[in-house]
Amino acid sequence: MDTGTHLVIGLGLAGLAYVDPVVAADPMVSTAVLIGTVAGSQAPDADTLLRLKSNAVYIKNHRGLSHSLPALVLWTALISGILWLIFDDLPMAHVTMWVFIAVAFHVFTDLFNTYGTQALRPISERWVSWNIIHIFDPIIFSSHVLAIFIWSVHLMRPEILFPILYAFIALYYIWRSWTHYRLESGLRLQDSTYEPGDRYTLIPTVHLHQWQVVKRKPDGSFKLGELRNRKINWIDRVSCAVHPAVEASKTHPNVACFLYFTSFACAELKEHAWGYEVRWADVRYRHRKQYPFVAVLLLDKKLNPIDSYVGWVSDSRLEKKLRMGGA
Repeated sequence: MDTGTHLVIGLGLAGLAYVDPVVAADPMVSTAVLIGTVAGSQAPDADTLLRLKSNAVYIKNHRGLSHSLPALVLWTALISGILWLIFDDLPMAHVTMWVFIAVAFHVFTDLFNTYGTQALRPISERWVSWNIIHIFDPIIFSSHVLAIFIWSVHLMRPEILFPILYAFIALYYIWRSWTHYRLESGLRLQDSTYEPGDRYTLIPTVHLHQWQVVKRKPDGSFKLGELRNRKINWIDRVSCAVHPAVEASKTHPNVACFLYFTSFACAELKEHAWGYEVRWADVRYRHRKQYPFVAVLLLDKKLNPIDSYVGWVSDSRLEKKLRMGGA
């Protein structure tokens, strides 16, 4: 989820903590829990600081170790330990439990996005992305904001309000999961151009009843479309280039990081007087007829790297970031 949603979830979990009599009975404890759940709901995304090192390092590691099974314990211990140092005589078992719930809930909700996490590390380095909830879901965000407002103006006690909120959120996740499964399972029947070997991925958008469709063809190409009212509208087809320059690009650190993260990468090759431009794009992220999540490598005629870029960028900005004039 996005940072704002994680924040309101942290506040919501602080309200839910009032079902715990130990938390509800002591303002100091409830304050500590509030700090703990807000911090816990943000902590796994501390790896965003890796951007300061490079985009490649960030892309390869974001939602990696910081969202892993050991990290659940480490973040909980770190935040709880800081609270223990700040507050006197805290009931640490209760505080630690609510901090852990916040950390675990952060990782759990990220599994439902397209970006995904490596939540199974160290058991597996596989990226787990269930493609069910958009990174910003207006229902989840607005329901939390409404509940927090009701709590702040004392219209309802938190031990009543927030169990209702999270019962609703649970039902919402179940409904979205079932809807995703039902729609994705039926894509083959909805697609008049289906051919044996076609594989479909259904991707959520910010709109509840609008989905993106990625169809992977047996030849490695992709078809991109939109699903509305159970009808698929195909809007683009992407063929992946095969060339020695494409193969050479795979060994470059920036491209290797990009390919480590995504299995939906497709390469486009442009030949210039000075050499080659290899652009790898993640076809899941199509915006305004462009694919802004890319790894681009410029190579000379002997396939030696000239310049590179990896990250989110528009076509107009990409030329400013690279020496497109070549050597």
